[in-house]
Amino acid sequence: MTFQEQILQGIPPTLPPKKQPNPDFSHAPKRKDILSMEEKKLAVKNALRYFPKKWHAELAREFFEELQEYGRIYMYRFMPDYEIYARPISEYPAQTQQAAAIMLMIQNNLDLAVAQHPQELITYGGNGAVFQNWAQYLLTMQYLAEMTEEQTLHMYSGHPMGLFPSSKDAPRVVVTNGMMIPNYSKPDDWEKYNALGVTQYGQMTAGSYMYIGPQGIVHGTTITVMNAFRKKLGAAVNQKGKVFLTAGLGGMSGAQPKAGNIAGCITVCAEVNPKAAHKRHEQGWVDELMEELDKLVDRVRSAQENQEVVSIAFLGNVVDVWEKFDEEDIMIELGSDQTSLHNPWAGGYYPAGLGFEEANAMMANDPEQFKCKVQESLRRQAAAINRHAAKGTYFFDYGNAFLLEASRAGADVMAENGIDFRYPSYVQDILGPMCFDYGFGPFRWVCTSGKPEDLEKTDQIAAKVLQEIMASAPTEIQQQMQDNIKWIKEAGNNKLVVGSQARILYADAEGRTKIAQAFNKAVQSGEISAPVVLGRDHHDVSGTDSPFRETSNIYDGSRFTADMAIHNVIGDSFRGATWVSIHNGGGVGWGEVINGGFGMLLDGTAEADRRLQSMLFYDVNNGISRRAWARNDEALFAIKREMERTPGLKVTVPEMVDEGVLGF
Repeated sequence: MTFQEQILQGIPPTLPPKKQPNPDFSHAPKRKDILSMEEKKLAVKNALRYFPKKWHAELAREFFEELQEYGRIYMYRFMPDYEIYARPISEYPAQTQQAAAIMLMIQNNLDLAVAQHPQELITYGGNGAVFQNWAQYLLTMQYLAEMTEEQTLHMYSGHPMGLFPSSKDAPRVVVTNGMMIPNYSKPDDWEKYNALGVTQYGQMTAGSYMYIGPQGIVHGTTITVMNAFRKKLGAAVNQKGKVFLTAGLGGMSGAQPKAGNIAGCITVCAEVNPKAAHKRHEQGWVDELMEELDKLVDRVRSAQENQEVVSIAFLGNVVDVWEKFDEEDIMIELGSDQTSLHNPWAGGYYPAGLGFEEANAMMANDPEQFKCKVQESLRRQAAAINRHAAKGTYFFDYGNAFLLEASRAGADVMAENGIDFRYPSYVQDILGPMCFDYGFGPFRWVCTSGKPEDLEKTDQIAAKVLQEIMASAPTEIQQQMQDNIKWIKEAGNNKLVVGSQARILYADAEGRTKIAQAFNKAVQSGEISAPVVLGRDHHDVSGTDSPFRETSNIYDGSRFTADMAIHNVIGDSFRGATWVSIHNGGGVGWGEVINGGFGMLLDGTAEADRRLQSMLFYDVNNGISRRAWARNDEALFAIKREMERTPGLKVTVPEMVDEGVLGF
């Protein structure tokens, strides 16, 4: 049976043979045993809904065994036999190119080279899922193959609710992930309701089909590291031979060593999972692997003396590195962490003193003891960071909930006022005022032909557009323009592609719109051989309400509200997005954030040009408006400039308050 025929059949007509997880792949840790026996029966009953009744007796026992062994029902038996990767768009059986593009993006998220735990349908972050089980994947791909331009597929946390009549102007897919009643949005609620098979954690771009491998965060990490060095060392000082210490090489965090190389420093990145570290080394994302602390110390000293630009993965726990570098008086200029602390009790953070397998066993079999170990480790890590900070290290929270979870563990991370953290979020110090407030964020695209030459052409087009904009750009955004022009010109040489032929750069509304228009024109003329998918990370100007990350530089008291993200996804949906998504929990943890995203297909038509102008403008300026209302100076500058350029835009701006009137 061909690939196209397998897609079109959906759930197979005959029961396929039983399959086992491939031991050569990285697998999700066993989840907490949180369901009662009655709830486990309900979970199995829920899973059986996808299959003919004649299979139920056999599958019921199998699914119960999966639930007991893994803490979830993944339905391994129904994993497709074909290889999953982003094929050229023409190879997907579909009645509309929009649906074929979404199929391509789904498969890219589950590509073995891209996904963190592909056979558990988890793309990154330890629990960022595209689907809950393989039946959902099969049905979704079938629905997309059948879809017309006057239908919309509605996705409920991985479950394809069905195709509904709509219109050509409507999104082809609407995605929600983890949208819980607020009082049922604690970590154990995710464990319970995900185990029941009724919700999932979509992370930011996993459950919205917009993940493009670790490249997706390389650029943001590069900008952050470059500007952190500028803050620490001054703009004129060379960062060669200076140390950036961090942790995490799975999923998005795998971007860190590559970003360090581009920024021009020594990057030391600790990783406890050997498969993750070796995967990044084989992909060329990290230069060297080391397993012994003493040898790591010698290697870093040598790199400092020779002012090298090098990235080193340490196979072990980052707490040991922080403590060892303190004892050996190794200077760390920059420090951060990107372990998945949004998911601290289920594989997102591995505590010092436990081996990888030992920790996996404890988190499943003795979760309370595991929680104690994690919190003890966080206290140790914070104490070591504090000692380095006293020597001059610039430490920043990289949006993974490190400071939040460390504070909950009783670590010494609070400021003197007892309210704020003693270290800034990278959004507070860098990306917020320098990028998001001006409208710059992670714009991205995928060449659906799968041809590297098309990606190279898009790089050239984007660079040309940015150079034209920079010629008349105001002083306030010249640094951003310069950094992004340098980035896109060098992107091909940095070998960033994993999976689909994709690219990312930071651009504002003007840049995104003009780049997208140029792409659409190039598709129409044949200069680019197939349509281009546009999107962005949810980690952006408007898409995400996250008080400890994306909106951490909002100081008017509204950072715990989520109106912006909700308006963003609704506004994008009727302004031309091909698909839209809204998630609970992506990035910093279940119940801690609401985030939304979009995808848009540029097929070379006048209709695509109309849609991109309408949607991209709103997608950015919605967030700038909110940031301006919070009295952020950079956002006030940006929105006033935009209103001067766009007659149809009229935004409420704040009257600034003289502190003297508050003397009561």
